[in-house]
Amino acid sequence: MMHSVENRFIAIICGAMLVFVAPLLALFLAISSERVGRERLQNAELLMEASGEALGKPIWDFDQDGIERIALSLMNATDIDAVTIRDTAGNVLAQLPPGKLDAAAGKPLETAISYDSVKGPMPVGALTVVIPPSGLLLRFSTDEWAILGILLFAVATVFAAALIGNRFIVIRPLMRLTAAVEATRRLGSRHRVDWNSDDEMGALAGNFNAMQDRLEREEQELKSAHARATETYNLTPAMLFSLDAAGRLTAVSDYWLLATGYRRDEVIGRTFTDFIDPSWHEAYHQRSKATARDGHDISDLTLPFRKADGASMTVLILETETSGGEISLSVMTDVTALKQAESRNHAQAITDHLTGLLNRQGFENALDEAILSADQCGMQLACLFIDLDRFKWINDNFGHAAGDAVLRQTVERIRATLRPEDVIARLGGDEFAILIAASDVAALASEIGESICAALHEPMPITGNELLVSASVGVSVYPTHASGASDLLLKADMAMYARKRDGKNGLQVFDAGMLDAARERHEIEQCIEAGLKEDWFEAWLQPIVSLDDGQIVGFEALVRLNHPEKGLMPPGKIIGIAEETGTIGRIGDRVLEKSIRHLAAISELDGTQSTYLAVNFSPLQFELSLPHKLAALLLKHHISPQRIVVEITEAVLMLDNPEVHSVLKQLNEFGCRIALDDFGTGYSSLSYLNRFPVDIVKVDQSFTRSLSSPAADVRRKSRMLIKGIRTISHQMGCTVVAEGIEAKEQWQLLRKLGVDYGQGYLFSRPMPIDGMLTMLENESEAKASARV
Repeated sequence: MMHSVENRFIAIICGAMLVFVAPLLALFLAISSERVGRERLQNAELLMEASGEALGKPIWDFDQDGIERIALSLMNATDIDAVTIRDTAGNVLAQLPPGKLDAAAGKPLETAISYDSVKGPMPVGALTVVIPPSGLLLRFSTDEWAILGILLFAVATVFAAALIGNRFIVIRPLMRLTAAVEATRRLGSRHRVDWNSDDEMGALAGNFNAMQDRLEREEQELKSAHARATETYNLTPAMLFSLDAAGRLTAVSDYWLLATGYRRDEVIGRTFTDFIDPSWHEAYHQRSKATARDGHDISDLTLPFRKADGASMTVLILETETSGGEISLSVMTDVTALKQAESRNHAQAITDHLTGLLNRQGFENALDEAILSADQCGMQLACLFIDLDRFKWINDNFGHAAGDAVLRQTVERIRATLRPEDVIARLGGDEFAILIAASDVAALASEIGESICAALHEPMPITGNELLVSASVGVSVYPTHASGASDLLLKADMAMYARKRDGKNGLQVFDAGMLDAARERHEIEQCIEAGLKEDWFEAWLQPIVSLDDGQIVGFEALVRLNHPEKGLMPPGKIIGIAEETGTIGRIGDRVLEKSIRHLAAISELDGTQSTYLAVNFSPLQFELSLPHKLAALLLKHHISPQRIVVEITEAVLMLDNPEVHSVLKQLNEFGCRIALDDFGTGYSSLSYLNRFPVDIVKVDQSFTRSLSSPAADVRRKSRMLIKGIRTISHQMGCTVVAEGIEAKEQWQLLRKLGVDYGQGYLFSRPMPIDGMLTMLENESEAKASARV
């Protein structure tokens, strides 16, 4: 350790020298070398200039000896390595050293030689010299080398002083401290450091000695605490025990011996698995691995433990290991009564309290187990999803006690159609599920489903009443239709809802088309939410005209969802899904506000101030706040309430809801008119004319189309029906509007039958407000037709 500290100190010193001294030395060498190089070059140029002037006359006089003497004198200069003298023709007159001039050995310098004759300066040759290469160290003089040596000696002296100081001030006390630590480790006794100084090393030695004194005291206290812990271990009223790394019992508490009936000498040294059933050995050995995976320090395991008298008790073992993993401390708790209570609670948790069947959780567990078994045995599974069609009506009209009785009788009738091995569950409310396993399960499931529908179609005697309950049944098959338990139940549910949409009271087997329908429905739901958020919903208008003169008397507001990518989406699907999801209220509010704003824009045109606006309302929109919302919008856009027609369908009136009655009454008192849409297609439309404040009756477009039917009998009956509707409506003070007029013959016939107003593609298709305003300003087709 001390050598490594010293080596690190040397490395730090060397690093400091490399970082600070070496760059300074390199800078000194570079600057000095540059200065010496410049001086040598200047000396060589001066010599060349003087020699060039001296060579002029010898060359002119062809004095070869003089030329060679001057060349030799140049070679004797310190800064010149080679000399070459040539005449003007390029002939070498003198060359030292003899041979070819090697310019690569140094830097060549050349100057011209001229002779001052009576005619003036005459060029007689050229002088070329080679100066030595400019190396970094080659340029130094003796004085400069002496200065550099003194600098290096000073650095080496500082380095040596630092090493010696470190050895005496740091390394020696560290060696003594290390020796004391090593002696303590090997001998077990607490050794002290013999070192006294007023610096940090002295403080370190003093702290180490104080720590040794404290550890010695704590060691004595620990021995006393161990003795007390052993006594506490044995006297604690809990089944404590300890195991070594091999799983052998090393200690057990007195309470453990009392609860199990063993003696201490019977169990110490035995493995813990000797006291548990062999079938639990693997689970017991895996407890530590499970703890490691979960990242916990304490493992827990519940298993049966065999007592000394051979009886078994269920115990919960909580085990924790020491840091070294050589021994563990565990506590064992008798949870026999608790496990029995848990079993009862689990049975209650997966059982429906009313029918005694499995609930949704229990059925999902049974479904998971059945799929594993089917995969192993090569069997098929069928899931039947059953929903009662009229259960809510029974609950609302006869009370929940009658509803419970219906559910119990439903279970009895379903059980009568099942095999003993089939699983039935009540998923909640009036929903049931059945699980069937067979080799040809599709045919069997269809047969059982038809039997259930037939059995539930029979009247049920409940509290003196014969109640009719039908069922919609969906069937899915594993693995044909689904790949897992949740998927199987989901697709049976989808098939059941498909059966409900197709008329209820029957069986429907899942097919892939239902996925497309569900996917389309999901996309429409997303488009509805996005349309509400991004304001894609628009209110389009379709004119309502007087059949007498073709003049526009009003407009019907129709909802349109204009998707930026998909364009206009089918309004029928949009409205149907919005009513199911509950977003129809938000859509209705948006369309109501826009349509009234459109009516205000139309009212600015001449001759349109008396036209009315018909707005369709869903049953879900009839809230007590509706009249206040409508009044606020009309006040905002300065529209009279008499110009608003609230269109409702028979479905609204069939609710027979006091709240709906109240809203209709308030709207009527406010001045709005009420229109009954699709008149003649419901169960008892005529009675509604007497019971509700209806002002306008709209003849369903199916009757209008029948007027153009190729069958004479159909045309005759349609005329009679329309005439009857017109007569009754007029006698009750109602205006009659015919929908779906697409041909002039329909228009003429309806006018002869006494129908007041009409709308349809013959007059105009629904269009956005910009198109409607353009049509009204430029004489629409409907207006032009009035002059025919």
